[in-house]
Amino acid sequence: MATTRIHLDPDQPLALQGGKGHNRWHPDIAPAVRVTPGTTVEMETIDGLDRQIKRGMTATELLSVEMGRIHPLTGPVHVEGAEPGDLLAVKIEAVHTASRGFTFIMPGFGFLREHFPDPYIVHWEMAGGFATSPDLPGVRIPGAPFMGVMGVAPSHELLARINAREAELLARGGAVLPPSAGAAVPSDPAIADSAIRTIAPHETGGNVDIKQLTAGATLYLPVYQPGGLFSVGDAHFAQGDGESCGTAVETSATFVATFEVLKGEARRRNQNDPSYEHPGFFTSPEMAAPRRFYATTGIPVSRDGLRNESEDLSMAAKNALLNMVDYLVDTRGLTRQQAYCLTSVAVDLKVSQVVDVPNLIVSAFLPLDIFGG
Repeated sequence: MATTRIHLDPDQPLALQGGKGHNRWHPDIAPAVRVTPGTTVEMETIDGLDRQIKRGMTATELLSVEMGRIHPLTGPVHVEGAEPGDLLAVKIEAVHTASRGFTFIMPGFGFLREHFPDPYIVHWEMAGGFATSPDLPGVRIPGAPFMGVMGVAPSHELLARINAREAELLARGGAVLPPSAGAAVPSDPAIADSAIRTIAPHETGGNVDIKQLTAGATLYLPVYQPGGLFSVGDAHFAQGDGESCGTAVETSATFVATFEVLKGEARRRNQNDPSYEHPGFFTSPEMAAPRRFYATTGIPVSRDGLRNESEDLSMAAKNALLNMVDYLVDTRGLTRQQAYCLTSVAVDLKVSQVVDVPNLIVSAFLPLDIFGG
């Protein structure tokens, strides 16, 4: 089986990596490599903040981070023969992470951003399959490495459609990051001025943050541009379903995958969005289905109990998380910021029911084995 490698300098930011990556999505970004179906590609990646988070960095220093540099991606990989209407099958062979990572709360970012206005950071050390930190004492997070961002390039038509609908959403007051050339790689205005930011996932994949996409999984991506133009980045050593505060155990990694093209399958299946499968447990059985857990719940009712919304899963999920934060502060002696970071790396949000109107239920599951007792 043929293997192709994309090597990055671990000490350099994306802009100095010589055309081996990008931090925007656009159909005209040149491939870093071209491969035939059946090729295994080894792709080195840098962390989702582009080397800006240093060991010992303080919470206050987070405010100097240039958010336009999120997410540095390695690629694109042009797979010969992949055409619109096909599915690109990405068989994930391995994700080898670095030994250090971080989780942070950034003002204005994250699911509970209105409740956590101040910066906070957790520095992790990874060894023996676990992440530990003096910033979260008494916690051992089992590793289940995966890549937060995996996707293909949009076509020019899809790019225009995405930009138009997101501009309309922004005009209605929606939370949208529109195209911005600031810190864009590549910086060519013909690309940067209209390229999609990497924060949101789209039909093409992208920042999916699906923690089940560990080694052994296969990701199926509809092809929108000839060659597919697959790219990857934003490695996570571990994450809870939801990535609540906006960051997992963030790190760098080497991603290994084999590419196949399923001719005409996206068109035949009428598949316009990613899908995926895994032949076994995506992580240890104890974490996939915790033998010991504590769960909080949330319904779409305001925190003061005075206002009810109908079928609002977002509000229910926020309430479940806030209840979990309260529980961790009360039972584990954590600060609210420590508890919020812990939910992001270890707590799974699950939709418990969607039919008992108006109050749908979201549950937040905390695996108790992370405390080692």
